Amino acid sequence: MRAFLRLEDFTTGLALRLSIGFLVIAASLALFQVVTRFVFASPSTWSEVITRSAMIWSVFLGVAVAFRHGAMISVEVIQQVLPPRLGLGLFLTANALSVVFFAILFWQGWAMTQRVMRQNLAALDISIAWVYAALPVGSVFIIIAAIACMIRGAQGDWLSERTRKGLEE
Repeated sequence: MRAFLRLEDFTTGLALRLSIGFLVIAASLALFQVVTRFVFASPSTWSEVITRSAMIWSVFLGVAVAFRHGAMISVEVIQQVLPPRLGLGLFLTANALSVVFFAILFWQGWAMTQRVMRQNLAALDISIAWVYAALPVGSVFIIIAAIACMIRGAQGDWLSERTRKGLEE
């Protein structure tokens, strides 16, 4: 279990850094697009496509980080009202369903990526499969993070930091 949690710590840290990097790329290219369009009256044809693609990657990688920190939409209000064992059961069930959902998303994302390999992004000579690959790659990071949340939950650390603070007050 400890080895898996160390793996999750590494993968989630990597997902965070990559997500930040893609967000920086998206923000920079969006600014570039605005400047070329409105200042120089000559819009860039490629920057909007890359901005959109970078945002997609940023979101799918960032979800793993959100799972790690308990920032996903959850049923914390119900968990607080339930007895601890039932609250833990609800927590584990919700995370298990998330794992199932992202496993399906991985499978479908992989199939979609395979189908679009021969198509190129508009204004670029790059396969659109690089954008679609965000679904299966992000899903792997998310599944690892969700399973780690379940392991931590089984070890007794299932309340998010926000919920713990609310119970202490």
